[in-house]
Amino acid sequence: MFLDESRIQVRAGAGGNGCVAFRREKYVPLGGPNGGDGGRGGHVVLEADAQIHTLYDIGRVRVFRGKRGEHGQGSNCTGRDGEDCCVKVPVGTLIKDDEGHLLCDLTTHGQKFVAARGGRGGQGNQHFATPRNQAPRKAYPGQVGEERTLHLELRLVADVGLVGYPNAGKSSLLASLTRARPRIADFPFTTLEPILGIVALDDTSFVMADIPGLIEGAASGKGLGDRFLRHIERTRMLLFVVDPWDPTGREEDDQTRAQRVRQTVRVLRQELREYHPRLLEKPWQVAVNKCDRGIPFPAEMVPACHFISTVAGLGLTEMQSELLATVRRITTVAEPIEPEGFAKVHEEPLPEVDPEERE
Repeated sequence: MFLDESRIQVRAGAGGNGCVAFRREKYVPLGGPNGGDGGRGGHVVLEADAQIHTLYDIGRVRVFRGKRGEHGQGSNCTGRDGEDCCVKVPVGTLIKDDEGHLLCDLTTHGQKFVAARGGRGGQGNQHFATPRNQAPRKAYPGQVGEERTLHLELRLVADVGLVGYPNAGKSSLLASLTRARPRIADFPFTTLEPILGIVALDDTSFVMADIPGLIEGAASGKGLGDRFLRHIERTRMLLFVVDPWDPTGREEDDQTRAQRVRQTVRVLRQELREYHPRLLEKPWQVAVNKCDRGIPFPAEMVPACHFISTVAGLGLTEMQSELLATVRRITTVAEPIEPEGFAKVHEEPLPEVDPEERE
């Protein structure tokens, strides 16, 4: 099951309490206070992991808790820090607070974000000894850890994104080039969730993403298009998969089929423009699918397109090589597109404990 949104709660551990203790040894009069400090509470940390591709497992656990820090002990022994709670999330996860402000964007493997900070451990009575009060009997309790509600949103990271109308053959293409096994059937909207696959070619590879079919008006939400379009934002290039044949089976001339391909690409690019203009800056190519019935029109009618057939395997090897060469020419990593209206919230350290005036 693919899940690209999840709402969770994170609760960091509280700090351990400081200790009130005194040194008591034979032949050591006036040993003085030696109560240790409490340990820090455990953080809740979100870490991007390239081996995870969905938020499904995370959505099943609603609350993530850090461990409490241990209390301080005598002999100036500081309590052990609480164990951090590390939550693995897919690469490409956006972390927002309860008000929708973007807190962090995890775009690389191993990147971490401290979602909730553990409470500071309380100070033991060793800190409060003064010439006037050589045997203080007070210590501070540990601070409570941070607690917040987070909204996680996944946007897939891929080298090539397959874009096209429903039933254009995107899932069949992904299954032909990778080991992914998307659902394939002879009706529209077979794919209801994005699917990733690895295209292996010689000694290298690249990641291909099958984006569910888009229709006219997708940018405004038709056919769940707005949810699907956000997964295109992180792809490094786009491959428009187009069916050139008339859906009713009527015979047409070369000019009409070429015009259908151009019009389909024009509509799809218009939807990308309405969703976010920066999507048009990505390199793109066109794959004219279902050419096992023959080449639908001369290549010069639609420049820079690939004639392929996922059923017969026509033109797939040549297209893979061209896609790989294009991906290699893209030197910059795909920049995440930050939606307008989201304010960047920077992490602030927890306030220091202000000790009371010592007597």
